[in-house]
Amino acid sequence: MQASDRFNINSQLEHLQAKYVGTGHADLNRFEWAVNIQRDSYASYIGHYPLLAYFAIAENESIGRTRYNFTQRMLQPCGLPPEREEEA
Repeated sequence: MQASDRFNINSQLEHLQAKYVGTGHADLNRFEWAVNIQRDSYASYIGHYPLLAYFAIAENESIGRTRYNFTQRMLQPCGLPPEREEEA
């Protein structure tokens, strides 16, 4: 593998990370990664009507109420963020 190939691969990865939030980066911690996964999942549930209808039937709720609940869960899908340790 040549140096130019490595540079090309790294630049492509940086482009993907800038374009799509869920691809992560080196400074991404476990909590942020879990939040991205949960938000992507809820967005997928809301965006695909048959899947949303399935959840609505399973929860015995209307489709609109289920969509609203999923939208509300997207705000803090994993609860409050953990306390950050201050660096000296």
